Amino acid sequence: MSSKLLLSTRNLKTWFPIKKGVFARTVGYVRAVDDVSIDIYDGETLGVVGESGCGKSTLARTILKLEKPRSGSILMNGEDLLTMKGDQLKAFRRSVQVVFQNPQASLNPRHTVLELVTEAMLAYGLTTRETRHADAGKLLNDVGMPSDVLDRYPHEFSGGQRQRISIARALSLNPKLLICDEAVSALDLSVRAQVLNLLEELQQKRKLSYLFITHDIGVVEHISDRIAVMYLGKILETGPTADVLDTPAHPYTRLLMRAVPRIGTPLPEDDTAPVEISQTKEIKGCPFAPRCPLADDHCRSNTPPLEALKSAKHQCACFKPSV
Repeated sequence: MSSKLLLSTRNLKTWFPIKKGVFARTVGYVRAVDDVSIDIYDGETLGVVGESGCGKSTLARTILKLEKPRSGSILMNGEDLLTMKGDQLKAFRRSVQVVFQNPQASLNPRHTVLELVTEAMLAYGLTTRETRHADAGKLLNDVGMPSDVLDRYPHEFSGGQRQRISIARALSLNPKLLICDEAVSALDLSVRAQVLNLLEELQQKRKLSYLFITHDIGVVEHISDRIAVMYLGKILETGPTADVLDTPAHPYTRLLMRAVPRIGTPLPEDDTAPVEISQTKEIKGCPFAPRCPLADDHCRSNTPPLEALKSAKHQCACFKPSV
């Protein structure tokens, strides 16, 4: 893994207004991303993990400039994404691509595999009508698909094959950063392992960086160099994968780890079910306090900062970390 910083966010906030009444007045905000700072380095995988609704996908959409942040900054190779326009923005969109959760929904059913894989390449001048068959065939070979399927349509493939086609499409512009938004959660376990192995092989071959978003902390264990645990729009714990999983410091991280089924281990009680926590007004204190067995009045009244533990790279936002 390189020490060169590829992308970073600083104090990023993406809030969605809640409007009510005849005049559609703003009565509050959903704080989907609330003061998030992350770093992604060349050739590494940062895994962002958390329950559904914690803000993971909104973070990805904000980085892709599909959502407009309320405040904060996003830097790509030192350049501010939020001020990019024209050719500079076009170059950024080429360097950052995304693989969505559901390939059946993200692939146009009326387009052949050839059209799906080469549409963006034609737009950026990376191939021609004469050479696109050969270029598409190379991409399919890279993702473990035969090149003789170029004239077929998405509905003719299995879920795992469709996701491989999605990955080939994402790689068609030779990106530096690939955002995988729950890219394996809709796949069977055996197929999931194959796709994860494929992503690791492609990372080594193409020197890719990944922002890997998932609700399954067991998945990031196998693919991520570092982990960021997210809850209600905030990062509660982050650090190298081994540090976070071997010595989880935050109660929420430990709760997510207990939710991963293990062979020979009984399933935990349903203590991971989300509770009704309103995001229409600013949360006072620790966002996890309503669910935390260790929370006291101090936790409910004060917001813990994200601070380093024994290792400077391992950080946790908790007044009572277990490390």
